[in-house]
Amino acid sequence: MRKTWRTNEYKEHLWNCAIATTVPEFNHRMHQFSSYDVEAYNWLKQIPPQHWARSHFTGRAVSDMLLNNLCEVFNSKLIEGRDKPLISCLEYIREYMMKRICNFIKVQKKCVGPLTPSATKIMEKNVNWASQYTVRWNGSDKYQVQGPWQDQHVVDMVERVCNCRKWELTGLPCKHVIAVLNDKADNGDEVGELHTYAHRVHWLETWKTAYVYKVEPIKGRAMWPISECPIKITPPIHKNQPGRPKKKMRHSAEEKSQKKGDNVASGSGSQSNIASRSGKLTRKFIQVTCSKCKIKGHNARTCKGQGGK
Repeated sequence: MRKTWRTNEYKEHLWNCAIATTVPEFNHRMHQFSSYDVEAYNWLKQIPPQHWARSHFTGRAVSDMLLNNLCEVFNSKLIEGRDKPLISCLEYIREYMMKRICNFIKVQKKCVGPLTPSATKIMEKNVNWASQYTVRWNGSDKYQVQGPWQDQHVVDMVERVCNCRKWELTGLPCKHVIAVLNDKADNGDEVGELHTYAHRVHWLETWKTAYVYKVEPIKGRAMWPISECPIKITPPIHKNQPGRPKKKMRHSAEEKSQKKGDNVASGSGSQSNIASRSGKLTRKFIQVTCSKCKIKGHNARTCKGQGGK
């Protein structure tokens, strides 16, 4: 999408559609996008929303992430080991993983729990928001939760779902669920600890269990056992490629735009004409000035003394 529609307005419309957690909200955002640009809307509509929109996620992954930053963390750390021979590259990865696991164990020892640090921050925000909501019980297992900005949803405590779908997508109780728990506690009902309503993937105990397995240290290469394989594997014939070897990873159009700070301000008239579609200022309407003769229309390299000097 970035190759054809490059301004920030398209990016904002795309993200508004992607972060919507319910289908009605998703349809509303898509309708707004179609009013802005029908061609871009028709292009986006051809992509199945279950691949990029939260409103169509099933909740099986217990995550609402829309980016691939988890893999990019490893890619950025392995740049130094890419141009090494195969065994040296694998050794670099092994030592990095050993160090990474140890660093996480040190962080885990400082955590008080019962949830992970990131889950704790989200829960604290939801607890603060829950104080602004009112709850009405229907006499059974469902509750109507109403708050500011016409935010009204239904919470089913038996099925453990809220029709805002954030509890289902992330595995963390949303502000509507916490408001229901506060109302039940005020009425004398037993609600238990708040962290018990979160999925186990967010528990500190689960996080520690994921790092139980360690990367074992190994002896130096001089002490490695000699292989008994009768076939000697020789390295392939190396052919130097033309040009300077590239070490940096290839970035997409979106990553290049973010790296260069490609922010486009919405404007009108000559300002919108000067700004290119990529967000940069074009030199099309700018006249250069010669540093020698101070006359516009040429530079110092092509100056022929037009100013009489």
